[in-house]
Amino acid sequence: MPIPKLSETIIKNNSSERSLNRAEDYYLGGNVASAVLRGNMVQAKVYGSQVEPYDVTLPFTHAGLTSGVFCTCPYDGDGWCKHIIATLFLCLREPEKIERGETLEELLSRLNDAQIYELVEHLVDNEPSLISAIELYVNSNAVSGPTNQLATTHRRSAIDPAPFRRQVREIFRQAQNHWEDEYAYDEEDPITEEILELIQQAQEFSEHGDGKNALVILEAITSGCVDDWDDVAEYGCESYEITNALDEAWTEAILTAELTAEEEIDFEVMLEGWKDEWDCDFSMSLEALRQGWDYPPLQQILEGNLTGQGIWDVDAPDYAHDLTLTRLQILDRQNRDKEYLYLAKAEGCIQQYLTMLARLGRIEEAVKAAATDMTSVEEAFALVQTLQEDGNSEEALKVCQLGLNLPGNSTYKLAVCMSELADELGEKEAAFKAKMKIFEIQPSLNDYLSLQELSGDNLSTLKADLLAILRASQSYNSTEAKVDIFLHEKLIEEAIALVDTSYGSQLVHRVMMAAIPHRPDWVIVNASRRAESILNQMKSAEYDSAIEWLEKARAAYIQTGRNVEWSAYRAQLMEVHSRKRKFMGLFKNSYLN
Repeated sequence: MPIPKLSETIIKNNSSERSLNRAEDYYLGGNVASAVLRGNMVQAKVYGSQVEPYDVTLPFTHAGLTSGVFCTCPYDGDGWCKHIIATLFLCLREPEKIERGETLEELLSRLNDAQIYELVEHLVDNEPSLISAIELYVNSNAVSGPTNQLATTHRRSAIDPAPFRRQVREIFRQAQNHWEDEYAYDEEDPITEEILELIQQAQEFSEHGDGKNALVILEAITSGCVDDWDDVAEYGCESYEITNALDEAWTEAILTAELTAEEEIDFEVMLEGWKDEWDCDFSMSLEALRQGWDYPPLQQILEGNLTGQGIWDVDAPDYAHDLTLTRLQILDRQNRDKEYLYLAKAEGCIQQYLTMLARLGRIEEAVKAAATDMTSVEEAFALVQTLQEDGNSEEALKVCQLGLNLPGNSTYKLAVCMSELADELGEKEAAFKAKMKIFEIQPSLNDYLSLQELSGDNLSTLKADLLAILRASQSYNSTEAKVDIFLHEKLIEEAIALVDTSYGSQLVHRVMMAAIPHRPDWVIVNASRRAESILNQMKSAEYDSAIEWLEKARAAYIQTGRNVEWSAYRAQLMEVHSRKRKFMGLFKNSYLN
C-alpha cells in the first residue's frame, strides 16, 4: 500500500456520510482515471460532474497522510471530498493500480541548467501569473547578493522588502475589485488567505534560523496592511485572523534573531505605533522583545532551577502559553533538548514535555510521567503518536489506557488507535474497552458485532447494554447505525419509528424492504404518501424517486395478497397523473405496469 497507516477507519473519520457514499460509487464506477505515486505523494485525476477531471493530491509521511491533502473541486463541506475519498479507496483496496512516477528531483536531475531555465520560461509563458511567485521566491532565497539598506541604517539584510509590499497592495486592490463586483459573493474573504500565505514565507525564514530576514518581510507585510487597511475596512473585512498570525510570526522572528539593544527599541516603537494605528494587538511580540532570552525568571528555568513559580511573577497573560510554545519550537530547532524539557515542565506544557521525552528515547520515563502528569486526552494522543512512530506499540497501548477516560475532544481518535494497537498485540481486554468507548461515541454495526465476538459468556447482558447505548446516542451519524443494528436484530418497529418522517430516502428504502413481511400496511401508507407528494407538487426531476416509492408499495400489496387493491390504486394513479408524460413513461417501463 503506497500510503502508510491508511485504513477504512481513517477515511471514515475524515469524511461525511454523503461523501463516503458518493465516493464508493465513484471508485466502483472507475472515475479515478489515473493515480501516480511520486515519492511521498500520490496524484490522481478523478472524473466528476465536469468534462475535465479534478486533480487530487495526497502527500504523506511515514506516519500517514499530512494536512496537505487537496482536490481542485469546489467542495467546501465537512471532511474530504468524494474525489479524494475515491482515490484513497483505490490506494487502500487496489494499490497495484497505482503507477510509479518520477519525483520532481528525479525529473530535474535529467536536465542541465540551461534546460531548467528553458523549462521555467516555458511554464511562465503558459501561466504568466507565475512570475509573481518566482519574484517572491527569488527575493526570499537569493540571500547571497549585496545587502540592501532598510529604513534603519544599522539593520541590514539581503532580502528586498519591495516585492512583499507590492504583493500586499495587489491583494488589497483585487479585493476591492471583487467587492465592487455586483455578482460577487458577499461573505467571501479574498484577503485573509492571501496575506496568511505571505506571512508563512516569513515564518519559513524563522524556521531555518534566519530571524533577521523574517523581520524584514514581516515589516513589509505589516506596514502594507496598516497603510491600506482603511481601503478595505469599509467592506467589512475583519483583521483579527491576520493580526493574530502577524503577532505569532513577529514573536517567532524576534526570538530567533539576535537583536541589538538599538534594534529592539526600533521594533518596539514600530509595533506600538502599528498597535495604535491599526487598533490591533501585538502584545505577545512586544513581550518577546522585552523578555528576549535574558529575562531572569526564564534564565533560571533554562538552567534547571525549577521552583514551581514559572516565568510570570503575576497572573500570566492570555498569550503566555503561546509564547512558551514559540520558545519551545525555537529550542527544538536549536537541539537544546535539556532546556526544552525544563521550560516545558516549568510552564505546564505537558504534551510537549512527554513527546520530547519519547523523541529522545526516554520511553520508560515518558510513560511514567504520563501516568502522573497527563490531564487531557489530547496529551495522551500526541504521546501515543510519537511512541508509534518509533515502533513502541506496547508503551503506546499503555498510554492509551491511561488517557482513555481523561477529558478532551480526541477520545474517539484515541480509542480507535487503542483498538488497532490492542488487536495488533492480541490484547483482547484492551480491545474490548477501546471498542466499547468507540461504540459509545460513534456506534456502528461493525463495532457492535466486534464487541459481541469479544464478550465471551456475557453476550446477552452486553447486547442489552449496547442497545441501551445505541438508543440514547445522539452522534451525528447515529441514525444510520441505529437502522443497521435494529435491522440486524430484527427490531423492525424501532427501525420504522426512526425513519417514519425521515428525508433520508436510502435509509427509508432499507427499512421498507425489511418491513414488508412484518408491517406491510406501514410500507403502503408511507411509500404512497411520499410518491404522491412528489407527483402532486409536479417535481419532475424526482419522478424516478416516486417510481421507487411506488415499487415498495406494490411489493407490500402483493406480499399480503391484495393484488386487486394494488390494481385499483395503480389505475387511480394513471388516471390522475396521465398528463405527466415523463412520469407515465417511467411508470410504463417499470415493474408497476
